[in-house]
Amino acid sequence: MTIENRLTELNITLPEAAAPVASYVPVVVQNGFAYVSGQLPFIDGVLAKGRLGDDVELAEGMEAARACGLMILAQLKTAGVLEKVERVVKLGAFVNSTPDFTDQPKVANGASDLMLEVFGDAGRHARAAVSAPSLPLGAAVEVDAVIALAD
Repeated sequence: MTIENRLTELNITLPEAAAPVASYVPVVVQNGFAYVSGQLPFIDGVLAKGRLGDDVELAEGMEAARACGLMILAQLKTAGVLEKVERVVKLGAFVNSTPDFTDQPKVANGASDLMLEVFGDAGRHARAAVSAPSLPLGAAVEVDAVIALAD
Protein backbone atom coordinates (compact mmCIF):
# COMPACT_ATOMS: atom_id res chain seq x y z
CA MET A 1 0.00 0.00 0.00
CA THR A 2 1.31 3.46 -0.85
CA ILE A 3 1.43 6.27 1.67
CA GLU A 4 -1.05 8.20 -0.48
CA ASN A 5 -3.46 5.25 -0.26
CA ARG A 6 -2.95 5.07 3.50
CA LEU A 7 -3.74 8.79 3.83
CA THR A 8 -6.91 8.29 1.79
CA GLU A 9 -7.87 5.31 3.95
CA LEU A 10 -7.42 7.49 7.06
CA ASN A 11 -9.41 10.33 5.42
CA ILE A 12 -6.38 12.64 5.74
CA THR A 13 -5.88 15.46 3.25
CA LEU A 14 -2.48 17.08 3.36
CA PRO A 15 -2.26 20.87 3.37
CA GLU A 16 -0.28 22.82 0.80
CA ALA A 17 3.36 22.80 1.86
CA ALA A 18 4.15 26.12 3.52
CA ALA A 19 6.88 28.35 2.14
CA PRO A 20 9.82 29.08 4.46
CA VAL A 21 9.45 32.17 6.64
CA ALA A 22 13.20 32.93 6.64
CA SER A 23 16.50 31.89 4.99
CA TYR A 24 16.27 28.09 4.92
CA VAL A 25 14.81 25.26 2.85
CA PRO A 26 11.89 23.12 4.07
CA VAL A 27 13.58 19.76 3.40
CA VAL A 28 17.17 18.65 2.87
CA VAL A 29 17.68 15.14 1.49
CA GLN A 30 21.17 13.81 2.19
CA ASN A 31 22.70 10.33 2.56
CA GLY A 32 19.39 8.48 2.82
CA PHE A 33 17.73 10.90 5.21
CA ALA A 34 15.25 13.74 4.88
CA TYR A 35 15.76 16.54 7.39
CA VAL A 36 12.54 18.52 7.66
CA SER A 37 12.78 22.06 9.01
CA GLY A 38 10.49 23.07 11.85
CA GLN A 39 6.90 23.23 10.63
CA LEU A 40 4.20 25.46 12.05
CA PRO A 41 0.58 24.45 12.72
CA PHE A 42 -1.78 25.64 10.02
CA ILE A 43 -5.34 24.44 10.63
CA ASP A 44 -7.68 25.14 7.72
CA GLY A 45 -5.11 27.64 6.45
CA VAL A 46 -4.94 29.57 9.73
CA LEU A 47 -1.88 29.55 11.98
CA ALA A 48 -2.66 28.14 15.45
CA LYS A 49 -1.21 30.77 17.76
CA GLY A 50 -0.92 31.20 21.50
CA ARG A 51 0.70 29.79 24.59
CA LEU A 52 -0.03 26.53 26.36
CA GLY A 53 -0.80 27.13 30.02
CA ASP A 54 -2.19 30.54 29.14
CA ASP A 55 -4.63 30.93 26.22
CA VAL A 56 -4.27 27.51 24.55
CA GLU A 57 -5.77 24.34 26.07
CA LEU A 58 -3.98 20.97 26.00
CA ALA A 59 -6.35 19.51 23.38
CA GLU A 60 -5.77 22.54 21.15
CA GLY A 61 -2.01 22.12 21.55
CA MET A 62 -2.25 18.47 20.56
CA GLU A 63 -4.29 19.45 17.48
CA ALA A 64 -1.65 22.06 16.63
CA ALA A 65 1.12 19.45 16.92
CA ARG A 66 -0.88 17.14 14.63
CA ALA A 67 -1.15 20.01 12.14
CA CYS A 68 2.65 20.35 12.29
CA GLY A 69 2.89 16.63 11.54
CA LEU A 70 0.59 17.03 8.54
CA MET A 71 2.81 19.84 7.29
CA ILE A 72 5.87 17.60 7.68
CA LEU A 73 4.15 15.04 5.45
CA ALA A 74 3.19 17.77 2.97
CA GLN A 75 6.81 18.93 2.81
CA LEU A 76 7.99 15.35 2.21
CA LYS A 77 5.44 15.02 -0.60
CA THR A 78 6.54 18.31 -2.18
CA ALA A 79 10.17 17.17 -1.94
CA GLY A 80 9.19 13.98 -3.79
CA VAL A 81 10.17 11.59 -1.00
CA LEU A 82 6.91 10.79 0.82
CA GLU A 83 6.65 7.36 -0.81
CA LYS A 84 10.30 6.62 0.11
CA VAL A 85 9.79 6.98 3.87
CA GLU A 86 11.33 3.95 5.52
CA ARG A 87 11.20 5.16 9.12
CA VAL A 88 10.44 8.25 11.15
CA VAL A 89 13.69 8.53 13.10
CA LYS A 90 13.12 11.57 15.31
CA LEU A 91 10.69 14.40 15.94
CA GLY A 92 11.53 17.57 17.80
CA ALA A 93 8.54 19.39 19.30
CA PHE A 94 8.77 22.95 20.55
CA VAL A 95 5.82 24.09 22.62
CA ASN A 96 5.09 27.77 23.24
CA SER A 97 4.24 27.48 26.91
CA THR A 98 4.29 29.19 30.27
CA PRO A 99 7.08 28.32 32.74
CA ASP A 100 4.71 26.22 34.86
CA PHE A 101 3.26 24.19 31.94
CA THR A 102 4.71 20.66 32.03
CA ASP A 103 2.64 18.69 29.51
CA GLN A 104 4.90 19.26 26.50
CA PRO A 105 5.11 15.48 25.89
CA LYS A 106 1.31 15.25 25.72
CA VAL A 107 1.19 18.14 23.24
CA ALA A 108 3.87 16.45 21.09
CA ASN A 109 1.78 13.27 21.02
CA GLY A 110 -0.41 15.05 18.46
CA ALA A 111 2.41 14.73 15.91
CA SER A 112 3.73 11.40 17.20
CA ASP A 113 0.35 9.69 17.06
CA LEU A 114 -0.12 10.91 13.48
CA MET A 115 3.17 9.28 12.43
CA LEU A 116 2.04 6.00 13.99
CA GLU A 117 -1.33 6.22 12.19
CA VAL A 118 0.27 6.83 8.83
CA PHE A 119 3.41 4.67 8.97
CA GLY A 120 2.56 2.00 11.55
CA ASP A 121 5.64 0.65 13.35
CA ALA A 122 7.88 2.63 10.96
CA GLY A 123 6.34 5.73 12.54
CA ARG A 124 7.76 4.94 16.00
CA HIS A 125 10.51 7.45 16.67
CA ALA A 126 12.81 9.10 19.15
CA ARG A 127 11.60 12.51 20.27
CA ALA A 128 12.27 15.67 22.19
CA ALA A 129 9.42 17.81 23.53
CA VAL A 130 10.53 21.08 25.04
CA SER A 131 9.09 24.37 26.18
CA ALA A 132 9.84 27.58 24.33
CA PRO A 133 9.11 31.10 25.59
CA SER A 134 7.97 32.07 22.09
CA LEU A 135 7.89 30.62 18.57
CA PRO A 136 7.95 32.15 15.09
CA LEU A 137 4.83 34.15 14.19
CA GLY A 138 3.38 33.43 17.65
CA ALA A 139 2.78 29.75 16.80
CA ALA A 140 1.62 27.47 19.60
CA VAL A 141 3.81 24.56 18.45
CA GLU A 142 6.62 23.84 15.99
CA VAL A 143 7.81 20.35 15.00
CA ASP A 144 10.82 19.23 12.96
CA ALA A 145 11.75 15.74 11.78
CA VAL A 146 14.48 13.37 10.70
CA ILE A 147 13.21 10.71 8.30
CA ALA A 148 15.08 7.65 6.96
CA LEU A 149 14.44 7.05 3.26
CA ALA A 150 14.55 3.86 1.25
CA ASP A 151 16.71 3.80 -1.88
